[in-house]
Amino acid sequence: MKRIITTIVILVVVAGGIYFILTNNKKKNNAKTAIVAQSGGKIVVRTAKVEKKAVNLDFSTNGTFQPNQELNFLSENPGRVTAIYVKEGSRVRKGQILAKVDAEIINTDRETAQANYQNAVKDLERYQSSFSTGGVTQQQLDQAKLTANTAKLRLQASRRRVSDTNIKSPIDGIVNKKYIEVGAFVTGQGTQLFQLVDVSKLKLDVNVNESQVALLKMGDKVDIKSSVFPSDDFSGKITFIAALADNSLNFPIEIQVDNNHKNTLKAGMYGTAVFKFPKQDPTISIPRGAFVGSVSSNQVYVVVSGNKAQLRKVVAGRILGDRVEILDGLKEGETVITSGQINLSEGAEIEAVK
Repeated sequence: MKRIITTIVILVVVAGGIYFILTNNKKKNNAKTAIVAQSGGKIVVRTAKVEKKAVNLDFSTNGTFQPNQELNFLSENPGRVTAIYVKEGSRVRKGQILAKVDAEIINTDRETAQANYQNAVKDLERYQSSFSTGGVTQQQLDQAKLTANTAKLRLQASRRRVSDTNIKSPIDGIVNKKYIEVGAFVTGQGTQLFQLVDVSKLKLDVNVNESQVALLKMGDKVDIKSSVFPSDDFSGKITFIAALADNSLNFPIEIQVDNNHKNTLKAGMYGTAVFKFPKQDPTISIPRGAFVGSVSSNQVYVVVSGNKAQLRKVVAGRILGDRVEILDGLKEGETVITSGQINLSEGAEIEAVK
């Protein structure tokens, strides 16, 4: 019984909702019908004046600061960590020793390579001496030269491995993370040791649309603002402009920002790029919605003879926000139709409503 009552209540609520929606739609349709009736059967449209306005091309867009360089530093040789000379947050220079790995095995390899090279050099000297007296053939001498050269290369490689036991920073930057401790064993290539970042300069990654990217070029100066330091003015320049739009039809832009201000920006903070352009002369423009179909159609309806629609071909220029620049086809003071074009035909009588 309780379930039946619940079902009945739900049906009543649903029926009430449907009745409300139908009643509301009827009111809207009656209002539209009243407008058409008042217009005497004319097609109801909205209109706007063709105006000459000053063009402001300035715009701003937000992005995230990225480090100039970011490096996850990996080990090259196996061994046990015997010393660490830096800590997280330490500022380091290129070539500075960050840590040291036990080189006992690698030193043994180097000594063996050194001995093999010395023996190969002595053998080569003997072969060269014997060759001058006819004691050995040219082939034997060439083989001795090859052996000596191979031993030399192996010695150079072992010396390089010994040098690599002193782990050196490949860039100027800051130790953001330290992944090893003294006594830990690194297994060779692929063991992560440090994360190094260079924030002496930052990169601000932003996206701009097609009309904005057309105004930009490499090397352009850009004003940068930070919400963290609102009273400070930073500067940057464009170092990358994507040649291909992303899936949202925006173009990625990269701006290099100097980070030598008293308040140091950090990678991961938000920033705003402010693009400024010279003042433009006033130009004729119309609302974007005035075009039949889309801006690319280059067709609009113009009100002529007081209450008739005339289809006119125009030449569209720049898209300026919600307005479009008109290079040819319209004059200042004319009236264009901004909505209701789907019902229009050449010479149709219209009634403009507010």
